[in-house]
Amino acid sequence: MHYDVIYNPAAGNGHAKNVAKQVEEILKNRGVSYALYATDSPGNATQLAREAVQRGSETVISIGGDGTISEIVRGLAGTKTALGIVPAGTGNDFIKSIDTPKDVQQATEFILSSAAKPTDVGMINDQPFMNECGTGFDVMVLDYAEKAKKYVKGLLPYLWGIIRTLIHFKSVNMVYSIDDGEQINEEVLVCSAGNGRIIGGGIKICPEAVTDDGLFDIVIVKKISKLKLPLRLVQLLQGKVLQFKETEHCRAKKIFMKCPDMRVNVDGEVIPMEEATVQLLPGHILIHRP
Repeated sequence: MHYDVIYNPAAGNGHAKNVAKQVEEILKNRGVSYALYATDSPGNATQLAREAVQRGSETVISIGGDGTISEIVRGLAGTKTALGIVPAGTGNDFIKSIDTPKDVQQATEFILSSAAKPTDVGMINDQPFMNECGTGFDVMVLDYAEKAKKYVKGLLPYLWGIIRTLIHFKSVNMVYSIDDGEQINEEVLVCSAGNGRIIGGGIKICPEAVTDDGLFDIVIVKKISKLKLPLRLVQLLQGKVLQFKETEHCRAKKIFMKCPDMRVNVDGEVIPMEEATVQLLPGHILIHRP
């Protein structure tokens, strides 16, 4: 079996470079056929993944964070080439939903020894994603976190983003419909479609999501008063979002959403778009997972 290894040198504040060296050493010691590629620009991982498919590679190993995984998925979705994940990013949120190992040695050995299983893929407009997409509170958190990454590392940028968002956030006026049902106009704090459960380094935004059940977990948190917001934030960090009286939760294959100047979090990347149709593609990628 041949493995193409794609790593993002910038992931994890450069940590991915060291992880790539460790993975390469493991593959060499195991006598495994492999090729190692470093990304050099945004979107490059997608192109490298497509080239791996064209070469007939059985598995592409991703070394990076959730953004690297998402880019590689865009190149692998709908093909017979599988994805293996060795986490080396800041948040590493998606692996928490599929329960693959965090340790470099264990993650690599797991990929080499385990079968790849069909796993659901999300599609926002024409772009595949793996973990979650949504708008509202989480977008502002990412905005502040991105600025904070210049000064602090690890999960601190996300914590800073949460605190700043708590102070400045205002609900958004959104039109949405679920599974082509009636359109609803609502003031919302969060509108999230989760294939995975976790965003922002540990926020359980869709705590009951399952990556191979053929359905999104849709979580919509309606407008919350400024007085209640701090308590709700603490409860959110505790994974209790589904217990909010302001929360609407369902499982669905599709959601349409639209709001003025909408910006959407797609696997940690904030993308401006006028409106979004989000659909689930069941079993659309093979992933080495339990």
